[in-house]
Amino acid sequence: MYPASSSKAFSQRPAFEDVPDVPAPEEVLPPDQQQERRLSTNTTTSRRDETRCLNRPSRPASGVSQAALLKNKSASSTQQHPYFAEDFELDDRPHHASRPSESTIARNFSRRRSSNSREPDIDISAFPPPPTQPPRLSTSTRRSQNPTWDNVDKSPPRSSLLPPTSRLLTEIYTISYLVFFSIFGTLARLGTQWITFYPGAPITTPVLWANMAGSLVMGFLTEDINIFLTHHTRHIPIQNGEISPSDRTELMKTKKTIPLYIGLATGFCGSYTSFSSFARDIFLALSNDLPSPISHPYTGATPSPSSTNSRHPGYSVESLLAVILSTLALSIAGFLVGTHLASAVHPYTPSLAPRILKKILNPTILLLGFGCWISAVLLSIFPPHNKWRGEVLFALVFAPLGCLLRHYTSLLMNPLVPTFPLGTFTVNIFGTAVEAMCYSLQHVGLAGSGLVGGGVIGCQVLQGVQDGFCGCLTTVSTWVGELVGMKRRRSGYVYGTVSVGVALGLVVVIMGSVRWSVGFEDAVCSTGYPNKVHG
Repeated sequence: MYPASSSKAFSQRPAFEDVPDVPAPEEVLPPDQQQERRLSTNTTTSRRDETRCLNRPSRPASGVSQAALLKNKSASSTQQHPYFAEDFELDDRPHHASRPSESTIARNFSRRRSSNSREPDIDISAFPPPPTQPPRLSTSTRRSQNPTWDNVDKSPPRSSLLPPTSRLLTEIYTISYLVFFSIFGTLARLGTQWITFYPGAPITTPVLWANMAGSLVMGFLTEDINIFLTHHTRHIPIQNGEISPSDRTELMKTKKTIPLYIGLATGFCGSYTSFSSFARDIFLALSNDLPSPISHPYTGATPSPSSTNSRHPGYSVESLLAVILSTLALSIAGFLVGTHLASAVHPYTPSLAPRILKKILNPTILLLGFGCWISAVLLSIFPPHNKWRGEVLFALVFAPLGCLLRHYTSLLMNPLVPTFPLGTFTVNIFGTAVEAMCYSLQHVGLAGSGLVGGGVIGCQVLQGVQDGFCGCLTTVSTWVGELVGMKRRRSGYVYGTVSVGVALGLVVVIMGSVRWSVGFEDAVCSTGYPNKVHG
C-alpha cells in the first residue's frame, strides 16, 4: 500500500497538467472490512460522485499566479473525503520523473484519464472506414427523385400567373355566368321535353330525360380533372387519369371558386334538371292525370291529354312508384356514366388557360348574360309573334331569378349539416310548393274573372313561373350528386327519402285539394309538350 503522503503529493500538482496514469496495486483488506465496504458500495458511490462535483478543479482565471494556485490546492486537498482519497491514491514519485515533455502532450483540465492512457494498445487503422453518408437533399428534391406515384405525369407548366381578380369582380362574373347558363339550361330542358314526347313513347314523363342528361353533364364536370387543372395553385401528379383523394378534394375546392365552373354546374345543370316538375309528375301519375300522346286512331270527340279512363287505385300506386324509381334510377345512372366518361376522355380533354378565361370569356359572358336577360324581358313586353310568348319567353324571364336564389341559398345553408344539405333540400321543397300552386291556379277558373287560369296572359305567366322560376330553383343534378357523394350510405338514403316524401306530401295537399274537390280543367294557353297530344 502506498504511504499516506500520496494524497499530499497529489494536491501539490497543478490542476491543468496531465497526470500520467500509474496503476496502483490492489489493496488486500481484512474480511471484516471487505464485508463492510461491500455492504456500503452504493453509499460510497454516491458520496464519491458528490465529492467529485464539489472538488472538481476548474481552469484558473487569468492573472492568478502559479504559487497562489498551488497554495490553494494544497490547502483544499487535506479536506477531501477519505473515500475520495483512497480511490485516487497515487505514487510519491517526483513529477519530473514521469512527466512527458510539453511538446508531445496537450493540457488536460479534467480528472478523467486521457484516451491514450485508457486504451494504449488500440490500433485505429485496424477499424473499417466509416460508412459514407448520403448527401442531404431538400424535401422537394427527394420527392422529384422518388415520386409516390409511378409513371407520374406532371401537369403542363403554367405561364406566368395573372394577378388575382378582386372579390367583387369575381362575384359579378359568377352572376353573369349563372344568368346566361340558366337561360341556356331552360331552353335545353324545354327542347328535350318537346322532342321526347311523341306518339307511342314508352315513357310519358319527358322531364325524366332532361334530368338524366343534366345529371350526366354534372357527373362529367365533377370527375373531370383536366379542364380547370391549370387554375390550381400547384402541379398535381396524375397517373393513368387518376389523382390521389387528397388532391381531388383540393382540386374540387379550387373548381368551386371559378365562375365558369359555377355557371356550368349550378347554372346549366341545375336549370336543365327540375325537381319540381318531377314532383308534379308524381302527383299526376297518382291522380291519373298524366298527359300521354295519342298513339292509335280514335273516333268521336277530340281527346284531351288529361282525359284518361278510370282505373283501380292500386294502379295509381304502381304509376307513382314507376315515376319515382325510373327518375331516380336514370338520374343516378346518368351521373355515374358522366364520371366514367370523364375518365375515358381524360387523355383528350384540353385544359383551359387562366389567361383565356380572365381576358376573353369573363368579359364576354358579362355582356351576354345580362344582355340575353334584358332581351327576354323586352321580347316578352313587345313580342314580335305570340307563338313563343307563353311557351318560352316568360320562362326565360323568370329563369335567372330561380337560379340565383338556389345558388345563394345553397351557399348559406348547405354547410350547416354535412350529412343533410339543407340548402338544396329547401329550394327543392319551396320550388315544388310554388309549382303545385301555379299548376292548380292554371287549371281552375279564378273567382275574379271566371276564366281558367285568369285568361291567356295569366295562363302564360303561370306557365313561365313553372318552367322558368320553379324549374331553375329546383334541381335534380345537384341532388343526385349529393346522394352519390355521401360518405355514409345511410345518410344518402335518409336524404333522398325525406326529399321525395316531403315533396309528395306537399303536392298531394296543394294539388290534391283542388283535383279531388273542384277538378282540373284544360289550360287556355299553350303549356309546352302536353299540347302535342295529337302527335
